[in-house]
Amino acid sequence: MSTTTSGDAVPFADELLGSDAVLGLVAVLETAAPGTPVPHVRAGAGALAPLALRDRALLVRDAILANVPGTVDDLASLVHRCLDDDRFTGWMVWPVTEAVSARAIADGTAEALDTALDLQAALTGRLTAEFAVRPLLTHDLDRSLAAALRWTTSDDEHVRRLASEGTRRHLPWGTQVPALTADAHATLPILDALYRDDSEYVRRSVANHLNDLSRKDPAVTVETAGRWLADPAPTTLPLVRHALRTLVKRGDPEALALLGFAPTPHVTVDLAIDADEVRVGERLGFSAAITNDGQAAARVVVDYVVHHRKANGLQTTKVFKLTTAELAPGETLRLARSHSFKVITTRRYHPGTHAIELQVNGVHGGRVDFELLDAAAD
Repeated sequence: MSTTTSGDAVPFADELLGSDAVLGLVAVLETAAPGTPVPHVRAGAGALAPLALRDRALLVRDAILANVPGTVDDLASLVHRCLDDDRFTGWMVWPVTEAVSARAIADGTAEALDTALDLQAALTGRLTAEFAVRPLLTHDLDRSLAAALRWTTSDDEHVRRLASEGTRRHLPWGTQVPALTADAHATLPILDALYRDDSEYVRRSVANHLNDLSRKDPAVTVETAGRWLADPAPTTLPLVRHALRTLVKRGDPEALALLGFAPTPHVTVDLAIDADEVRVGERLGFSAAITNDGQAAARVVVDYVVHHRKANGLQTTKVFKLTTAELAPGETLRLARSHSFKVITTRRYHPGTHAIELQVNGVHGGRVDFELLDAAAD
């Protein structure tokens, strides 16, 4: 995939599949099939502007299918010739992976599905085939999961990652697969095969996959992480910490216990804020003291929680990481941070009473209220 230099502007997500990429795909296709023009694909380069990234991929997918008639085997033959071309890489690959899946599903046979699954494994190293695997999973879950399990033994880390990433419950930019949402156990054989993988690239996907499961099935997630910690590689504990991050933020006691953070009834907290009011766009400073009043050392994971006021006057919480530490008897951990109320696209601020508090090993304490005011006028 191409990269930008430090002086280049980073493209918006929708621009990753732009006209240059589509025209590059035209050149690759016409080289792979001399004398066979691809006018629909070429026209697609000029029709991308109003579309989001996934819709761009689907538009070009449909153009490919229109310009390359025939069976899934006919399309596979062309794609294999494209794979001989070093120019065939980056975001131009996504529509091709989608075309392969669509043609196989339209065919409807097991043989066509197998051809598509094999081809996705061949394509994934050029960008990723994780998005195009999703409709195949929806079409035939058992056959697609069986292929993904085979991919876990591949010599290619990109293919092994595809086994985990393509079958995630919540894949960014990927379509939902209802059967994966319904069954947290469906993909565990894949994760069990990969959690000790030599590649951090693969292990990161495994951790994200297990974290996806934690949102709806925390018990399955903790049980799986516990099995892995009982038979670990040197890399297993960091993987598990990353996989349990959502449960740790929620204060899930079983996840915290698995990571060695027991209940700490003798740990006290004190929280102070720098001001009782802060405006949208500004930062609120705060300081915290966490003291171990017990007779034994205490391992603590410390987060802070912001209670945001909603439009209806109720509050919703957001947890932010602070630190982890081990406190000796009588020891106090002192922290100072600030929280930004800068306007961002993923959060809308509503002036009124907000609050901030600490969360230590899942237990909330030290709550302090403050007022969030409208942004200052220019």
